[in-house]
Amino acid sequence: MKALALTMLSILAVGCTSSGRKSTQVAISPTPVAAMKPAPASIEAVKVVAYEQAADSGEILTQPPSVATAEPESLPPVEPDGITIENLQQMALANNPAVAQAAARVDALQGKWFQAGLPPNPSAGYAANEIGDEGHGGQQGGFVGQEYITGGKLRLDRAIVTQEIQRAQLQLHATQLRVTTDVRKASYAALVAQRRVELASELLRFSGEAVQASKELQEAEEIPRAGLLQTEVEQQNAAILQQTARNELTAAWRQLSATVGVELPVQQLVGDATRLPEMLDWDEQLARVTASSPELAAAMAEIVQRQAALRRARVEPIPNLTTQVSVQFDDATNDTIASVQAGVPLPLWNRNQGGIRQAQAEAAEATRNAARIELDLKRRLAEAYQSYSTARMQAQTYATTILPKAQQTLELVQRGYRLGEVGYLDLLNAQRTFSQTNLAYLDALAVLWANRTEIDGLLLTGSLAAPPQ
Repeated sequence: MKALALTMLSILAVGCTSSGRKSTQVAISPTPVAAMKPAPASIEAVKVVAYEQAADSGEILTQPPSVATAEPESLPPVEPDGITIENLQQMALANNPAVAQAAARVDALQGKWFQAGLPPNPSAGYAANEIGDEGHGGQQGGFVGQEYITGGKLRLDRAIVTQEIQRAQLQLHATQLRVTTDVRKASYAALVAQRRVELASELLRFSGEAVQASKELQEAEEIPRAGLLQTEVEQQNAAILQQTARNELTAAWRQLSATVGVELPVQQLVGDATRLPEMLDWDEQLARVTASSPELAAAMAEIVQRQAALRRARVEPIPNLTTQVSVQFDDATNDTIASVQAGVPLPLWNRNQGGIRQAQAEAAEATRNAARIELDLKRRLAEAYQSYSTARMQAQTYATTILPKAQQTLELVQRGYRLGEVGYLDLLNAQRTFSQTNLAYLDALAVLWANRTEIDGLLLTGSLAAPPQ
């Protein structure tokens, strides 16, 4: 009796291990979700290949792929004369919910990975036969059973989830890039709006000086009243432009607040949007984006995942072994008896033909998707690069040639108007030219920095949009 009981327990113990596979135990250390920072896409690709080699060796890993961690960075000190773009980026990475959401996705998949490799639980119960035969209690006892997963299915299940984790890590990295890119775009928009307010205030001052000079000249009867009215109209237009610029600045800070995840008041932003960045080389940027894009790396990880799913579908027809051992006491003969059962399903009609076909099609789909993403990256880069190069050329021309001439013209006309040597129509034209030239310059700067930050951020924007599935 004791020997049979020990036999049943040993069967259960064997059933809790893999069928003929070596198990490597690795201690799992808790990783703070907030500190998760995935490695670059190229490193992730190396980790994918490393795992495939481990999977092909038949070794069952007992720990999911680790997420590259780093100590949380402390926020840089705020400059005394205002907040910097680096301050805003660090605040966004700590407070933007999209980053925490992507990190939680990685954590959830690690739990899924652990669950995917667990064997089925054993079964146990009560068994009785021939109850009441010739007035006896019959055969009374218990049984235990265990299903053995064959064909390395558990290992392949974990291999599939491994690639899901890789993709989630890359999506976390992409989300961090989206957040920093959105912060930089909104910051440069705020810098341009900040400069627009300064320009509008300067134009309002010029208009006020022109109105005062017109009043003096009109009182001296050197210009008609129409000249005074025209300069007053320009002053009102300058006041409207100033208020519009202030509204744009407020809107820019509200967008920054939404991206950062913290309510930010309108304040001085440290930076110089008029400092033109260097000209980018198309071939270098195309190679950089293609090699470093987490979007493309995630698509490549999906290919590996679909290939693992195909291998899993092909071993699905391998039948699992189900065993059962029972021990009973026969009340009629006072004997202890045992029975052993073992069985497998016969894969006669269902050999997972449809599942294999589906897995093959999904693997082909993932391959095409990676090719599509690579071409889409090139298309998006072409659009951003063209817009960037055009805006940079315009901004450089305005800064080095057009603006100095417009400034010099306005100063000469203002001086001549105060001396009565130049008419008010010439003054108005000079003011309008100066205003329109500066506004066009700021518009070019806004387009320039918006596209430059997108290129630097590997074309990843829209951090608050719905995450990819």
